[in-house]
Amino acid sequence: MNEDGSAETGAAEVNAIPNGKGHDPGEEIAAKTPSADATENPHRNQNADANRAESQEFLSSMEDKKTTRFTDFEGKTSFGMSVFNLGNAIMGSGILGLAYAMANTGVILFLVLLTVVAVLSSYSIHLLLKSSGIVGIRAYEQLGYRAFGTPGKMAAGIAITLQNIGAMSSYLYIVKYEFPLVIQAFLKVDNPAGEWYINGNYLVIIVSIAVILPLALMKQLGYLGYTSGFSLSCMVFFLISVIYKKFNTPCPFRDFYSHVNVSSLSVNVTDLGGEVDPACIPKMVNLNPQTAYTIPILAFAFVCHPEVLPIYTELRNPTKKKMQHVSNISIAVMYCMYFLAALFGYLTFYGQVEPELLHTYSRIDPYDTLILCVRVAVLTAVTLTVPIVLFPVRRAIQQMLFPNKTFYWPRHIAIAIVLLTFINLLVIFAPNILGIFGIIGATSAPCLIFIFPAIFYIRIVPKEEEPLRSAPKIMAAIFAGVGFLFMIMSLSFILIDWTSGSSKASSGH
Repeated sequence: MNEDGSAETGAAEVNAIPNGKGHDPGEEIAAKTPSADATENPHRNQNADANRAESQEFLSSMEDKKTTRFTDFEGKTSFGMSVFNLGNAIMGSGILGLAYAMANTGVILFLVLLTVVAVLSSYSIHLLLKSSGIVGIRAYEQLGYRAFGTPGKMAAGIAITLQNIGAMSSYLYIVKYEFPLVIQAFLKVDNPAGEWYINGNYLVIIVSIAVILPLALMKQLGYLGYTSGFSLSCMVFFLISVIYKKFNTPCPFRDFYSHVNVSSLSVNVTDLGGEVDPACIPKMVNLNPQTAYTIPILAFAFVCHPEVLPIYTELRNPTKKKMQHVSNISIAVMYCMYFLAALFGYLTFYGQVEPELLHTYSRIDPYDTLILCVRVAVLTAVTLTVPIVLFPVRRAIQQMLFPNKTFYWPRHIAIAIVLLTFINLLVIFAPNILGIFGIIGATSAPCLIFIFPAIFYIRIVPKEEEPLRSAPKIMAAIFAGVGFLFMIMSLSFILIDWTSGSSKASSGH
């Protein structure tokens, strides 16, 4: 497999622009001419006319250009690898918070919310793919540029950067808190005396330098398909273990630390009276102040939109239909995994489940071998997801700061190092993980999932093809409206929750 990869690299590298972005140099120039017009024409009307003429000319010549444009960068990544890459981009540390989300919404309400978010994510990928097909551009920021000029490009770039820095922070946050516990349990260190190898801050830095940085320096996303496949299999192992533990954990469970001296740790499911403990009955619908966190955590669970277009670029024989299949399969698989992980995690601990599911298991038995293996698997999975999430951020930064430059190794490497350093600092000095999830999920996720795809679609699809009053554009407008509502609602919930002081995000674990 490797030999094939290296043989293909040569051909791919000739055509690749930063990070395997799928345009040839001609397309870059075509997409950028409006900005040249803007600087030359001081009068706004002239500028608008120039833009209009340019866009009509661009669209009229699309038929001739489209074939060369899409085949000039030849995708090498197979359908399966693309599903792995997109699945890995979707599958984040969100899965660890889903059982807690279910405890705060109830089983039925959680299922409804998860289904709605999954369907909406799929629809918004459809909008993105349709927009990119019309203008022949496969970069999120460039779609923003075609729709709204430089402000559109900057808005998309900033949202992607914020969203993915939030995601990378939360992944490294898991490394910081889980890795020391794993090492501690393997070495059976009960009372750590400040040894460096069980200090989370050092471990995050070591993992970043030894594992994440080399993968982040890859030139194209396609090569990460193998690590993505491995990462997803780690998550499948996590899921199977969660299901297995449900049938092996008594309810209500005994806390290991408070009953460490008790000789017998066995507990019956029924109380002395023979009735099931009320704490062990699942709630179908449950609303409380913590429900406010559920919607952003769920939204965060399906954000893969910045990665969709780069993966589309590198797909072998790409068509819009084929890429939509890739995203539908990825979303469907993740949907099933998310629901099962949340359901069995919740049915194991009910109301006792913590925001970070794995912490709850170590309250029963910190030396449980299976849970230690699960922890290693989750650590591996989130560590291998960081490079995939770093690609779109690097591309966004290049689009914003160095828009006309072609691929240049020193810049490619420097951006990765600066980003990883910044995220390491964030993680070492950052607040609790729920705070990170909640705030970023409530701001940039609605932009990337709902608002941007919809407004780019409305602006980019020509009026001749779909008038403003046509059903697809009205649906897109409603979709953008849902995004705005969703953002305002989530943010206000979180602010109310914080100011009331009951939030778990403002208080540490």
